[in-house]
Order: sequence, then structure tokens, then C-alpha cells
Amino acid sequence: MTCNVGGVERPIRLILGLVLLAVGAFAGLPTWGMAAAYGVGAVALVTGAIGFCPAWFLLGMNTCPTKPSGKA
Repeated sequence: MTCNVGGVERPIRLILGLVLLAVGAFAGLPTWGMAAAYGVGAVALVTGAIGFCPAWFLLGMNTCPTKPSGKA
């Protein structure tokens, strides 16, 4: 599994995931709203934490900075 989530996107996903989990827990949403907030929040948090997003992989996107190869 290669990194395809990086740069500014990774901390945004982490913060968004935490915010959505908190909204699901404390906002008094209906059951479907809580489930949606928990689901999207969990996906955002996990993809931000591990640096890999299956959707980005399927779409061929990569926001992870490339590492220098060390060859001159």
C-alpha cells in the first residue's frame, strides 16, 4: 500500500474526521444523521491516519509528495 494522501490533505482529513465524529456524538442528530457523520468521519480519520485512500487509488490520484530517489 503506497502513500496517496499527503501534504495539506492529510491533516485536513484527520481534523475533519474528528469533527464529524464529535458532531455525530453531540449534535443530537436523527439516527440516519448520526450514522452518516460517524461513517464519513471514520473514513476520513482512517485514511488520514494511514495515508492511503482507496477512492484516490481507483481514480489514479496522488497528493503524497514524491521522495527524492537519491540518484544524481
